[in-house]
Amino acid sequence: MRFTGLSGRQKAAALLIALGTEVSAQVFKHLSEEEIEILTLEIANTRRITPEERQTVLEEFYQMALARDYISQGGIEYARDVLTKALGDDKAIDVINRLTASLQVRPFEFVRKADPTQLLNYLQSEHPQTIALILSFLPPEQGAVIISSLPPEVQSDIAKRIASMERTSPETIREIEKVLEKKLSTLVGQDFTAIDGLETVVQILTRVDRGTERTILESLEMQSPELAEEIKKRMFTFDDIVLLDTRAIQRVLREVDNKDLALALKVANENVRQIIFDSVSKRFAEMLQEDMEYMGPVRLRDVEEAQQKIVAIIRRLEEANEIVYSRGGDQVIV
Repeated sequence: MRFTGLSGRQKAAALLIALGTEVSAQVFKHLSEEEIEILTLEIANTRRITPEERQTVLEEFYQMALARDYISQGGIEYARDVLTKALGDDKAIDVINRLTASLQVRPFEFVRKADPTQLLNYLQSEHPQTIALILSFLPPEQGAVIISSLPPEVQSDIAKRIASMERTSPETIREIEKVLEKKLSTLVGQDFTAIDGLETVVQILTRVDRGTERTILESLEMQSPELAEEIKKRMFTFDDIVLLDTRAIQRVLREVDNKDLALALKVANENVRQIIFDSVSKRFAEMLQEDMEYMGPVRLRDVEEAQQKIVAIIRRLEEANEIVYSRGGDQVIV
């Protein structure tokens, strides 16, 4: 029996009262100041809790705790099966729905713990759109390993599909998850989820090996030049200059117009400015600072254009294998 006369805050207050002061004090250690203030006020305003309310709150808490434990053991479907046997189908669904709403479980969360080889064996035979959907929900590092292991002819197709994703229906996600359940023995459900496809594919490409990255981008340039260009822009931004070593920065600056450099640094963050100033002579750094002060207020659009010119030079030198920068925790010669 679920008592519906109490709000969420009232149930939390009733639970803490029922647990006693010592246990409640331990619970408070894990809450924020705002949460403690809200619950303290609610407890203070609680005049009476009937035995029925107390028992129902404790029972609901116990069921939610069990469900969370079952989910961590074997996934949502496993938890639903166990709870159905113990509580009945309707009650089990009610508990699971309330718990998953609070957990906000991401689609394919279980795949994050799957063996990469096992997952790759499954994905190789799937449609590129299915692979793209699954990879869009995985950590970039995991997605990079998988996409690097796929045949070159499908890598760019999958990257393009990921970059083009925006929203996916829950029915589609659940259907694919059901198939994965049979393969990997777990299942996760989820509501509509927004996907930043471009950012996802950028994060993946910055973690794959240089050969895979080049293959995908070159293929995308032929299929969708605008998409390939947007991905390239996101892969290295002006703020990423801090990833370059001193020699690489000096090499880049030989190609940069001094006016563009001063304009680009006008609104750059302090870290970028400092690494540039540290890479040039003291006299040149002073000249740059004077130019920046002399030009006065500037339009953001002009600054962005100047920064993009410098980024284009970095990308050109990158493709020519003339500079070195740190990417994904490793030093990469590009």
